[in-house]
Amino acid sequence: MTTSSSVPLADDADSDRLRALLERAAKGADSQAWSDLWTELYHNGSLDVAHPLVLHRLTDMAEDDHADTAASALHLAGALLVQADQRYETRNLRSQHVSQVARLLAAANRWRQGTADRNDYCHLLEAVLNLEGDIHWAQDLIWGVVSEEYEIECPNPGGCTSVWVVIGERGFFSAMGDYASSDDDVETFPLHPADPRALEGLGHRLYDLARADGHDEVAQALTYAFGEATCPECMQRFSVVGQVIASCS
Repeated sequence: MTTSSSVPLADDADSDRLRALLERAAKGADSQAWSDLWTELYHNGSLDVAHPLVLHRLTDMAEDDHADTAASALHLAGALLVQADQRYETRNLRSQHVSQVARLLAAANRWRQGTADRNDYCHLLEAVLNLEGDIHWAQDLIWGVVSEEYEIECPNPGGCTSVWVVIGERGFFSAMGDYASSDDDVETFPLHPADPRALEGLGHRLYDLARADGHDEVAQALTYAFGEATCPECMQRFSVVGQVIASCS
């Protein structure tokens, strides 16, 4: 005896869930849909990033006229592509979607130039770098600018200590340990920002973009990210961005 079932296959169910989440996200007012997309596409991989719907729908959203939806789509698309680059089973995703990646990058640069909010602008800078695919540590670099602090390791070969590098409203300094939760006075050491005229490569490019786009505060923060900090334990001066890169390798 043969039987038939109306229960969809797992792949069909996943496709339906993905389609539903993308449709909800495209409406622009469903933060839970974006949270679920990040969880299931990026964090735990329960939905397939290589599904044709993913980059197709995110590209459509990025080219829409709704700034918040476009920014969310660009942030997720960039992160997914960088993650795919680093995984054997999805490492060809970028080359398989060249035209959509180009459209996403064009949209990211368009929104970047017209975005006034500081943190939104930073995330669009991150999206641009991720969509270009030349570096794999843009998320960590930009996160420090957005949160106004980095937690990095002193490069001393002896494994000196964790160093907090603070860049923002609380000042521009390095400190040892979790300075913010300490009940005692914590000794701080001033940072040494890079001279904008001496910046090269990515630092020079990002600084110039931020200045050209009217985000002088972001440009200033970048001089500290590409400058030097002092380890409070061994007093060694080191490159902040160098340790950001080291933590991602």
